[in-house]
Amino acid sequence: MQGFNMGRYYPPDASNPPTFNSSSHPLGKRANKISQGILTVRFELPFAVWCDHCTPSAIVGQGVRFNAEKKKVGNYYSTPIWSFRMKHSACGGWWEVRTDPKNAAYVVVEGAKKRDYGPEDSGAEAQGDLKFLTEEEKARRRDDAFANLEGKMEDKVTEKRNRERVEELYDHSEVWKDPYDNNARLRREFREKRKLWKREDQHKAGMQDKFSLGLDIAEETEADRMRARNIEFGGPDAGDLDPSAWKPLFDDNNTTDTHASVTRSAKLKSGIATEKNRQALQQALIGNTKAAIDPFLTSGKSAKSKPTPTFSALKRKRDSADDAATSRDVSATKPCNTAPLVQYDSD
Repeated sequence: MQGFNMGRYYPPDASNPPTFNSSSHPLGKRANKISQGILTVRFELPFAVWCDHCTPSAIVGQGVRFNAEKKKVGNYYSTPIWSFRMKHSACGGWWEVRTDPKNAAYVVVEGAKKRDYGPEDSGAEAQGDLKFLTEEEKARRRDDAFANLEGKMEDKVTEKRNRERVEELYDHSEVWKDPYDNNARLRREFREKRKLWKREDQHKAGMQDKFSLGLDIAEETEADRMRARNIEFGGPDAGDLDPSAWKPLFDDNNTTDTHASVTRSAKLKSGIATEKNRQALQQALIGNTKAAIDPFLTSGKSAKSKPTPTFSALKRKRDSADDAATSRDVSATKPCNTAPLVQYDSD
């Protein structure tokens, strides 16, 4: 549906033509100071700078972006000189960076200073900019033939290095020569990873529902795998350990009971059940682990539960005299309460 005044023609000499968006600028808030010649733009630092307003002085790395006020402050012949004024959010200080058309560079004018990379920086060439010969260097090359020859050799080495770099970048860009195939490959790999992540999330959710865990399950790491390989959990008897074997010796029962009563009254029934399940699982894991790595905790119960081994005596032949003497000794030391044996004649 068209607007009320859309599609209508108003001649130049119309007495009362309608106006649209007369109260706002097309650039919005970026043009709040357009009457002063200032436009807000996104400015990226071309090099690292030291902030003079910070105490102590702080360094801001190359490539950090700011909302800067762009303004024309002069001309170099027919090329305008632009000023970018920005605010450091950490300390509230203002910086001003201007363009230098003469040297094809940026200059920090106020609030900060450019980072000095040392003599190995070799000027603007290390920053990725073009290297321009100074007037002294040009005069020295004109007057000295050897200096001119050395300069040409340096230029050839630099040109060769730059050409190799361009060829290397071109070879790397060949990988993205066919955007459709590369995009399809990346999307296929991402779908496989997304399915794997979805299965892992479902497994974690199932574990939480099974054991009623009120906590998030963290991702498994290589350190967790190494520790798990060094632990052997005990069998079904390992969970019957005495709780005093792993509980603290000096436990304030009164404080614990009071804290437990306050916590129990503050929690809901679902929270209490979840906490009980979590504590039971934790105690079982602690008991099983200690049963496997500390055999002394189970030594007392194992001694009670397992019968002591009995060694059968060797049967030896004894003489009748020895048997009679032994029987007399036994009868003399211990009274016999049993009835006398009856002897029958043999057939």
